[in-house]
Amino acid sequence: MPTDTSPATGSSAPTQEQRNRTVLRVLTVAAFVVILNETIMTNAIPVLMGVLEIDARAAQWLSTGFMLTMAIVIPTTGWLLQRVGRRTAFLLAIGSFTVGTAVCGAAPTFEVLLLGRVVQACGTAIMMPLLMSTVLALVPRRDRGRVMGNVSLAISVAPALGPALSGLVLAVASWRWLFGVVLPIAILVGVLGLRLLSRDDEPRSGALDLVSVVLTVLGFGGVVYGLSQLGGEAHAVLPPLWCLGIGAVALALFTARQVFLLRRGGAPLLDLRVLRHRDYVVSIAIMALSFLALMGAVIVLPIHLQQGLGLSTLQAGLLLMPGALLMGLLGPRVGRLYDRVGARVLVLPGTCVFVAGLAAMAWSTGWAGWPVFLGLHVLVSIALAFVFTPVFTTGLGALSSGLYEHGSALLGTLQQVAAAAGTALVVTVMSTRAASLAAAGAPAHDAQVGGIGTGIAVAAALAFGGVVGAALLPGGRPADDSDDAGEPAA
Repeated sequence: MPTDTSPATGSSAPTQEQRNRTVLRVLTVAAFVVILNETIMTNAIPVLMGVLEIDARAAQWLSTGFMLTMAIVIPTTGWLLQRVGRRTAFLLAIGSFTVGTAVCGAAPTFEVLLLGRVVQACGTAIMMPLLMSTVLALVPRRDRGRVMGNVSLAISVAPALGPALSGLVLAVASWRWLFGVVLPIAILVGVLGLRLLSRDDEPRSGALDLVSVVLTVLGFGGVVYGLSQLGGEAHAVLPPLWCLGIGAVALALFTARQVFLLRRGGAPLLDLRVLRHRDYVVSIAIMALSFLALMGAVIVLPIHLQQGLGLSTLQAGLLLMPGALLMGLLGPRVGRLYDRVGARVLVLPGTCVFVAGLAAMAWSTGWAGWPVFLGLHVLVSIALAFVFTPVFTTGLGALSSGLYEHGSALLGTLQQVAAAAGTALVVTVMSTRAASLAAAGAPAHDAQVGGIGTGIAVAAALAFGGVVGAALLPGGRPADDSDDAGEPAA
């Protein structure tokens, strides 16, 4: 049962409310640290290629391996959080991340560094669903928008700080300090979390279905790996289309397996009853389309800033910081607005401005300088601040308490798939268009700029699906806890 943090009579109520707030703050800081780690190596890739004597194809696995691990582990977190409870799950998450960080910092070879990144990814995959499900369990419905806004601040600011922080560290120290800076913070957060998280959340019984685990690895792993290879890796271990085909078949079998387990009264690895809630389905569809378009644009925009406009890596990272920081800072304010007015009135204009901003960005690639892209990136970031917090809160809040963990796991998994799909599609479109222009006689620079503009235009077209979904969101302020929907029957 969710713990009500609203004021109540009795001397223990304020103490429990304060304790819940402290727990959420610690988990938010932990999420900030693990998400920061995803982008902190952006500027270190060229350095690692020289120091570890590896080529670009091998270095790419530091990102591909991380994303692939996330896609495989996240679907299992719904079962894990219900089976072991929040405190043990936090220990697994922060422990894996800390061990992985230490391994990366001391890695003597590329193989050891890659292993450390995989271990880090396991901890990151557990931390985000843990944070989301804890918010739903401890915070009443009327306050969830505000709390989710604070969570979105950490989620938005961390990726923005990663490239800039790595650039500053590499300017004065070895690449190993990228992990040396993070390690003591992770240890401190782990100690605080273990002291604050209680053991009063009772784990639920249910054996781990190994067949579902294997299908998860083949399904989500195959799709994400295949999409990532389509996006720019020419030397895949298996042909990308083969991986996508294997992944699609495995996902179909995975879905059938979860339905079979539910009908037999077993414990599914990922409870697909979350898809019976209309507001949840609409919300994750908007999230997936918006995230797909965002990641597609974000992957090609730095290429244009550096190769098209001549900015350095650090300059490009700093140019993208204001928008992401502003999106994070707006999160708590948007969350408070959501608690008063609901989702549709915020998400619908947000998605419209997001599409318009991407379209303007695509149109500007052929003539504009960096100030225009700075302004457009800020505009797009402000628009997304009015999308992500209401969408996350509406979607997860539509579920009954028994499905919180599984809803968070499916949402996190779709984020990884959307990121891979957006990167693959936009980069493929960019490369194809650039090759076509070059074949027609365009100079190399003009061909690349034309390809980037076309890729961002495709991202804008995909983002328009979010506008359609926003019109289907519920209007009015969120319901109270007393109006919580019941859990659909299996």
